[in-house]
Amino acid sequence: MAEHSTPIPFLDSTGKPLPRLPKVIRPGTCAAVFNERGEILLQKRADNGFWSMPGGAIDPGESVEQGALREVWEETGLQVRVVRLVGVYSDPRNYMVTHYPGGDIVHNVSLCFVCERVAGTLQLSDESTDIGYFPVEALPEPMMPSHLIRLKDVLAQQREPFIR
Repeated sequence: MAEHSTPIPFLDSTGKPLPRLPKVIRPGTCAAVFNERGEILLQKRADNGFWSMPGGAIDPGESVEQGALREVWEETGLQVRVVRLVGVYSDPRNYMVTHYPGGDIVHNVSLCFVCERVAGTLQLSDESTDIGYFPVEALPEPMMPSHLIRLKDVLAQQREPFIR
């Protein structure tokens, strides 16, 4: 595919313009984990300083469920179980492109799950600089725009998964 001389019509996951279209598509997951007070678990990402739900790329040989469980464990120290699928997110108009600090640009296809804590103690990972539970009406800033869309869908309690 030739490089574009016209502006790219999509914004990256933080809302910034893209210098070029992505050349890679990567499957991933994120997890909405709530505490007993109904607060959402969020982490402040070390790579871009934005707050998000725990999640990331699925590894080769994993199912999407296994990927979600592993990502939550690695990023938070919590063991969780999947309760339900919230939706499938792939539309690049909804901030589904990540521009990494090293220059890689990736189009993400992400499945969002509601998960329930089973065990573990909340702890920081090398992928985050802060972590905690927050009331959904008082989220920390800046939030990843794509995760705001997903959280809205989580809170909608829709029976069928969203496809966005």
